[in-house]
Amino acid sequence: MSKQFINFNGDILPADQQVLTIANRGFKYGDGLFESMRLLKGKLMFAELHTERIRKGLKLLKMDSWSHLDTWFLNEKVEELVRRNKTGPDARIRLTAFRNGEGLYNPSSNHMAFVLEASQLSESLYKMNEKGLIIDVFDEITKPVNILSNLKTCNSLIYVLAGIFKNQNSLDEVMVLNSNGFLCESMSSNVFAVYDRKLYTPALSEGCIAGVMRQVVIKLAKENGIELVEAQISPDILNEADEVFLTNAARGIQWVMGYNSKRYFNEVSRFLNEKLNLR
Repeated sequence: MSKQFINFNGDILPADQQVLTIANRGFKYGDGLFESMRLLKGKLMFAELHTERIRKGLKLLKMDSWSHLDTWFLNEKVEELVRRNKTGPDARIRLTAFRNGEGLYNPSSNHMAFVLEASQLSESLYKMNEKGLIIDVFDEITKPVNILSNLKTCNSLIYVLAGIFKNQNSLDEVMVLNSNGFLCESMSSNVFAVYDRKLYTPALSEGCIAGVMRQVVIKLAKENGIELVEAQISPDILNEADEVFLTNAARGIQWVMGYNSKRYFNEVSRFLNEKLNLR
């Protein structure tokens, strides 16, 4: 593989170059957020939705200069980096933004800094997994519900511990519950379930990430006559659903095959994935 680079605050630097100090607030306090995106056939998919979510998150975290990060800026910086990294037309993109001031809990500055990364992918479409995922529920720690819950912040300890639980139990994915015991999301994705001919997903008020692919799938479902319900959902739905699938910006739609002794179909998820690849 050729030498890889990152974009650090507008400068293209070697990916292995040390750019952060011990004073970095993202490291010390998780004071930042990140956005995962997908480049397909040279196009940054759903760039407007990603930009909107990044800007909303930065504004909520009270970081200065959030308004300068627009769709034009994002597309330009991604194009520059993938060209330098020689990833080709298909890549996974990650933007991490953090508060650049020093200080303790009270920062000395609210100025935003960022790191942009790009890594090559081999598929030029959203490819569904051939083998369905095996899941379980991670309930050792629940996710709080507040105005930060919909953001992808740099404080990801719940998901890290969920990942350890996943590995320890030889699972493909795990479901995360909110502080009220209701279904929230999975370790790395939003959750959808087909039950009684309706498509269900946890409402944003349940504390799930406001995923871009979640938005896209909701829109696709409505455009294609699939009745969709955003609601407070008991994890018991996993025992009753006909189908369960997960969505995120990098992988698109991934279908779940089993939970305990329950086995699922993948008819709706496959249909929506076909529609997704026509976008």
